[in-house]
Amino acid sequence: MTRDAMNLELQRLFLATRKSIVLVTQSIVEAVFLADRIVLLSLRPGRLDRILEVHFARPRSIDLQATAAFRAIVLSLRTRLAESS
Repeated sequence: MTRDAMNLELQRLFLATRKSIVLVTQSIVEAVFLADRIVLLSLRPGRLDRILEVHFARPRSIDLQATAAFRAIVLSLRTRLAESS
């Protein structure tokens, strides 16, 4: 719940300031929820694997994570990481 609250606050700050934010995370769900663009690095050695645009409208609610579209993006990123290992 703390992560959800922090993610909502980070999103609120972005919407208020419209400043670019670079977030590094190992959480695919967090990346898909917060990002407009995800830069996926390969596993060892860490190299640029792909760049994915995320087109969900803002503001985003936590309920977005339960949608089929959200889960499909998360699954595609997990699959891509598994393939590169």
